[in-house]
Amino acid sequence: MTFSKLIPELAVRNIETSLAFYRDVLGFSVEYQRPEEAFALVSFEGAQLMLDQIGIGRTFGENLNAQPLGAGLNLQIFVTDDQLKLMLHALEKTRRDLYVSLEEKWYRKNEHELGNRQFVVADPDGYLLRFASDLGSRKA
Repeated sequence: MTFSKLIPELAVRNIETSLAFYRDVLGFSVEYQRPEEAFALVSFEGAQLMLDQIGIGRTFGENLNAQPLGAGLNLQIFVTDDQLKLMLHALEKTRRDLYVSLEEKWYRKNEHELGNRQFVVADPDGYLLRFASDLGSRKA
């Protein structure tokens, strides 16, 4: 296994609840766990996240009682169109509300716009996950 150059570590309230969401609903793989620390590293097509249960492992941060824990954090993860559809279907089956419904959004970058087909969902602790597929670029 190769580690990404940037791997966010998310403090979570319950490692099993988080694993059920990332693994069973979104299709992430559990690369490894340290059950004695309630820690797991999960991945999806090269994107990696560390999950660390508050109060058991080595948790960083001073205001971990804030609601939700992920306030202000939005992680963009690029996936294929097919993966995007599979995730949306799985989320629909579990009746999980989307933070931002599926949309096509264009973002200006200098003289061009970069397009994403994307949706945003909050994980069980409020971390926002923006799953996006690339629509290419066009002149602004």
